[in-house]
Amino acid sequence: MTVKLWKVKKSSVHGSGVFAIQDIKKNSKIIEYIGEKVLKAEGDKRSERRIKKFLDSKTDGSVYVFELNSKYDIDGSPLYNKARYINHSCAPNCVVDIIDDRIWIKSIKKIKKGEELNYDYGYEFNKDDFNDHVCRCGSKKCIGFIISSDDWNKYLKHVSNIIKKRKS
Repeated sequence: MTVKLWKVKKSSVHGSGVFAIQDIKKNSKIIEYIGEKVLKAEGDKRSERRIKKFLDSKTDGSVYVFELNSKYDIDGSPLYNKARYINHSCAPNCVVDIIDDRIWIKSIKKIKKGEELNYDYGYEFNKDDFNDHVCRCGSKKCIGFIISSDDWNKYLKHVSNIIKKRKS
């Protein structure tokens, strides 16, 4: 029997979030990200439609299409996919682990009861649209935008160049 480790409730980060209902050990599989398996081209279309639909919204506009592999995505927009409510953090306590074409959210440290679950969404830095993805994680490591930690140096270089241009 699988023990439920989480519940969805209001989050100070963005709308709803997923919270631990008991202490969770490091390296625990917590929840599966589920939905409709679609070809990547269809996943891209669905993402674009959702972005356009909620372009000016401060509260809606989340895109729930998750890259499974180079050929398929998972459209996690159905309401039964509670993992879609896990928010981004610049200092995450979880990571995505894809095992046998299933997307799992797994703890990377001990998580205390009541703590919000989060992971790095892994958005690539794009100087043309990074401003569209404001981060509200509130961590001490927050850089202000939802950008993969792998791309933080690209972001910092971009900002540094802007500052240099303004000073000259």
